[in-house]
Amino acid sequence: MSNKFSMNVGGKSFDVEIEEIGAGSRQDAASTSSSMAPAHKVGIMETVLRDAQQSLVATRMTTKEMEPAFEAIDAIGYHSIEMWGGATFDSCLRFLHEDPWERLRTIHRSMKHTRLQMLLRGQNVLGYKNYADDVVDAFVEKSLKNGIDIIRVFDALNDMRNVERAIRTTKKLGGIAQGCIVYTIAPTYTVDKYVGIARELEQMGVDSLAIKDMAGLLTPYATYDLVAALKKMTSLPIQIHSHYTTGLAGQSYLKGIEAGADVIDCAISPFALATSQPCTETMVAALKGTPYDTEIDLEALNAVAQFFMPVREKALESGLLDAKVMGVDVNALIYQLPGGMISNMVSQLKQANMLDRYQEVLQEVPKVRADLGYPPLVTPTSQIVGTQAVFNVMMGRYVQCTKETKALVKGEYGRASVPISDEIRQLIIGDEPTIDCRPADLIEPQMAKFREEIKEYIQQDEDVLSYAIFPQVALDFFKWRKEQQEHTV
Repeated sequence: MSNKFSMNVGGKSFDVEIEEIGAGSRQDAASTSSSMAPAHKVGIMETVLRDAQQSLVATRMTTKEMEPAFEAIDAIGYHSIEMWGGATFDSCLRFLHEDPWERLRTIHRSMKHTRLQMLLRGQNVLGYKNYADDVVDAFVEKSLKNGIDIIRVFDALNDMRNVERAIRTTKKLGGIAQGCIVYTIAPTYTVDKYVGIARELEQMGVDSLAIKDMAGLLTPYATYDLVAALKKMTSLPIQIHSHYTTGLAGQSYLKGIEAGADVIDCAISPFALATSQPCTETMVAALKGTPYDTEIDLEALNAVAQFFMPVREKALESGLLDAKVMGVDVNALIYQLPGGMISNMVSQLKQANMLDRYQEVLQEVPKVRADLGYPPLVTPTSQIVGTQAVFNVMMGRYVQCTKETKALVKGEYGRASVPISDEIRQLIIGDEPTIDCRPADLIEPQMAKFREEIKEYIQQDEDVLSYAIFPQVALDFFKWRKEQQEHTV
């Protein structure tokens, strides 16, 4: 079943069709409490230290800016605090002159009562390509050793072969492993498919499931149907992660909770909404006095918010946080684009002096996505599809292809949801061979080689992992660190 309606974007009219998965099993809007999930306390994962600031201020929040809030955050009673992984690692090294491992240790020392959670891209670790198993193993080991409690593992293609190693290593070393269902809308993505992914993850031994909706595509009733199906078919706790980009996430969270969701991802008010998560205080207030009460104190949350108001104001004054992006973005409903993907495309078009062709690029994105097998648009596939759409508009369809687009078609990122046609494959890679095995099976162990390459800069074992994932960026950081240390002697 689908909803069709017209929208006006940038002065142009578009017919929009949004599929609602599992609509045939939908609960009536007037459902009584008897049709809802049994009463259960809902947990909150706070995202301000990771995804919220990544979504709104390009992950530029420093550890020094976060640190005053640590004690107040730790006293809240959150289910967990997401504070590492994603783009934080790259940003620390590249822009903030910080050691990401030291940030993790600092937060771990301060958080005495709250579990620390991170986001890991499976075999991509925190980078944009697949790494050997020994890199994955070492990264998981060091993450847990330095203070991470929960590792959320996802793969951009929902190829479970790419998450199994990280999940099994996390469990083997005593960590809490959360498996991800990356949510998207495509012909092959039905409730049954998502349930199939969940069963695979359950067999791998994950402790919980996360529904990862990076573009705010979950509608309230689709969320209800999906969570209800997962609750029926698995025994795992369910966590919902969405973004407020389309204005739907808060409503979707409530319906998901009614269906049995156990935890929701929220952001404290100064860094909530827009392309970030629903507001923590708002969701706590909405659930207060209901069978799903979080038991979190609103006054305590207000104390946390006060620490981040100056950080927000500073970001607004500098332009890092642009007020123009703080509203609802209907383009995400039409084109399924995460907010960060849209900003990247605009930047590319500005550099080429082709911003007037923005609408053409937006319309090209769904076509490229279909050509490439309907990958969910999340790092790194969102960047691959978005950049290729820009190239197609600038130069002609597939006249020039990025090396990442070619790698995706070759199977180097994993298995596509829908087989890529021979015509598209020929256009992009010609007669080059493709692979069907798990991509990491073709990668020899790498850690010894990385260690040898930077032996003169190693000050901790973790440095080898920083270099493995971001070679040039890490090397620049190591040189800067050495200069600073020599200067202070």
